[in-house]
Amino acid sequence: PDLGRRFAERKRCADLECSMLMCRGKAMRDFKGPDCRFVNFKKGEAVYVYYKLIGDSTELWAGSVGSDFGYFPKDLLEINHNYSSEELELPTDETDFVCF
Repeated sequence: PDLGRRFAERKRCADLECSMLMCRGKAMRDFKGPDCRFVNFKKGEAVYVYYKLIGDSTELWAGSVGSDFGYFPKDLLEINHNYSSEELELPTDETDFVCF
C-alpha cells in the first residue's frame, strides 16, 4: 500500500498512548536524519525508545535524545536498559509522521 508520508501502518508500544518508555540505549555512532521527522544524535548519547515501527519499516524506532524526538535506525542503538517487557501492537496515526 502507498503510505505517503507514513513509514509504517503499525507500531509496538509499552502502553496504549505510546507514552511509556520501552527501553534506553547508547548511540553506537553519529546519526543525522534526512528530515525533521528524525532525531539526530552523537555517538555515546543516551537514546530513549517510545515505540518501534513494524511491518514495512521495521528498521525504524521512535525516541528522544534530550528534548528532541524523532525516528532513527534501530541498528545504531545498543540497548542497555529495558523498561517494559510488554509490547502492544497498535495502528500508526498520521500525526506519528509529522514535524513539530
